Amino acid sequence: MTEPVPLMDLGAQHAPLMDALREASERVLASGRFILGPEVTAFEEEVAAYLGVPHAIGVSNGSDALLVALMALGIGPGDEVVTTPFSFFATAGCIVRLGARPVFVDIDPATFNLDVEQVAGAITERTKAVIPVHLFGQTVDLRALREVTNLPLVEDAAQALGAACRVGAAGTVGAFGCFSFFPTKNLGGFGDGGMLVTRDDALAEKARMLRAHGSKPKYTHHLVGGNFRLDALQAALLRVKLPHLDAWTAGRQANAAAYDAGLARSPLVTPARVHDGHAYHQYVVRAPKRDALRAHLSDAGIGTGIYYPSPLHLQPCFAELGYGAGDFPEAERACREVLALPIFPELGDARRMRVIEAIRAFPF
Repeated sequence: MTEPVPLMDLGAQHAPLMDALREASERVLASGRFILGPEVTAFEEEVAAYLGVPHAIGVSNGSDALLVALMALGIGPGDEVVTTPFSFFATAGCIVRLGARPVFVDIDPATFNLDVEQVAGAITERTKAVIPVHLFGQTVDLRALREVTNLPLVEDAAQALGAACRVGAAGTVGAFGCFSFFPTKNLGGFGDGGMLVTRDDALAEKARMLRAHGSKPKYTHHLVGGNFRLDALQAALLRVKLPHLDAWTAGRQANAAAYDAGLARSPLVTPARVHDGHAYHQYVVRAPKRDALRAHLSDAGIGTGIYYPSPLHLQPCFAELGYGAGDFPEAERACREVLALPIFPELGDARRMRVIEAIRAFPF
C-alpha cells in the first residue's frame, strides 16, 4: 500500500532534534522555573534579534497576543477596528472581547489578504486601529496600507514568522506584530504559545505588564491585565527550533515553486506570489469543485485542509454586527473554493509529485 501523504508531519521535523529537545526540557525541569523566567527572556531576545526589533514579549498564545496588543493600544467599547473577514476566528474575536466592533473589508482574490484599496472607505472617526492579517505566510502590502492610513497597525502575523515584504519583516512594521507558536505553525511549539513584538518602548512596557495582570512589581497592579504568560518549557523547546526556521522556510518555498510549476496547466488557480518573502505556512489553491477534489485526494491517501470554511462576518456569534451573505463576496467565494495542500518542509520530491499527479488525474 502506498504511504499516505499527510497535510503536516511534525514527527519528521522533530526526529533530528530529539536529543536537543530532551536536553532543553530536562534543563527546565531541573531549574524549577516554569513560568516566564530566564528561558522565556532568552527566547524573547533571540526572536527580537531574528526580527531586528528591540522588544519581543512572550505570551500564552497567538490569540492572546492580539488581545494584549489591542489592550495596550487602549481599544475598548465604542471603538472600531478594521480587518478582514477571511481569517482565523481570533482576528475578530479579540476585538469583540474588548467591547469594540470589527469592521470588515473584503479580500484581494489573488492573494487572499485584505484589499488595501477598500480600507479607506471603512475608516470612521471611531476607527482606532487596523489589523492586517498576513494570511498563509504572505504579507499584506504594508507600504500601500500606510499610504491609506496612519492608524496603528496590529499585524496578525500568526502564520508569517519568517515572512517579509518590501518594508520589513512580517510583524515589525506596525505598532505590534503578533505571532503564534501553535504546533503546526512554521515555528511550532509543543502546546500553546505566542509573542508580540514592537519597536515602541512604552507599548512594550505596557504589554509586559498586561500579560501579568497589569502588575509591576508583583502585587502592584497599574492596569487590569490578564494571565497571558508564556511557559518556560515552551520557550526552551522553541529555542531549539528557532535556528532551523530559515531552512524550513526555504523548504516550504521550494515546495511551493514545484507546485506552481507542476500545477500550471491544471484548471486550479494557484496563489499569487506577490514577492519573494512568502513563508508559505499554507499552500492554498482555488478549486471550483473543491469538495470533490478533496474527496479524490483523500481517496489517494493525501491530506488536505480548508482554511477557512466560513467567513467571519457570517459566524453566528457576530450576527449582531449586522452583516449578511453577499456583503464580502470575495471572502465568501474563497471559503467555497480554497484547499490547502501539503507544504511542510520535509515533504520531499516523491510525496510532492504524488500530490501533483493526483490533482492532474482529477476530472475537472
